[in-house]
Amino acid sequence: MPRFFLPSDSFDNEGGQAVITGQDARHIALALRMAEGDPILLCDMRQNEYSCVITSIRPDRVCARICEVSRSQSEPPSFITLYQCIAKGDKMDTVIQKAVETGVCRIVPVRSDRCVAKITADAEAQKVGRWQKIAAEAAGQSGRGIVPEVCPPVSFGEALSMMERDRLYFICYEGDGTLPLPELLKADTPESVSFLIGPEGGISQSEIALAASRKTPLAGLGKRILRTETASSFVLSCISFRYELGGIDQK
Repeated sequence: MPRFFLPSDSFDNEGGQAVITGQDARHIALALRMAEGDPILLCDMRQNEYSCVITSIRPDRVCARICEVSRSQSEPPSFITLYQCIAKGDKMDTVIQKAVETGVCRIVPVRSDRCVAKITADAEAQKVGRWQKIAAEAAGQSGRGIVPEVCPPVSFGEALSMMERDRLYFICYEGDGTLPLPELLKADTPESVSFLIGPEGGISQSEIALAASRKTPLAGLGKRILRTETASSFVLSCISFRYELGGIDQK
């Protein structure tokens, strides 16, 4: 069933109706060629899902009758933030798409010493807007209850400060001084989790020293070195297995 994310003011619960406008209405009417009487699933980006039936349809406005409202069951038990050092080319697009599919709730791009890709201040808003669109498309495809936010880029130091607000946080690192990821995931389900993935060239020694000075945990991801566009999906899958799918209890 087609799924669309709408602002909460698109829903009139008392009147039992939802209204879709803009590009979504045009897509429903012209691309999907839906018709009156067709079922459609709408989400208010607050984890509420509305099972609806289309009552009228035009390219600029689609109305639907709300048949049932339920709470989304597709969100992870923890609010997960990915701090991703900016990757070059279309790798960042891949990271965002796959991270949304595997359960991330927020993505924060990070400028680090070894980032090859550089984003100018003039291009930043356009780039973040593109990434947010990719996140929205991935959320719809994977049946998410929210559209994860893609934030403006921050520095490595700013990322460390932001991560410290969460119950569980760590940097993924292939060097010495790491704890195995299962060791960090031993505790009961945390309310919030954040982790940082380095760029293609890895995290610099000065950045690792800064993290050590703040006692930020370093997580090892096993014996193989993962590409930057692979690592976040691997970590998110491990988090999902441990806290969402009832993985092996680590003691």
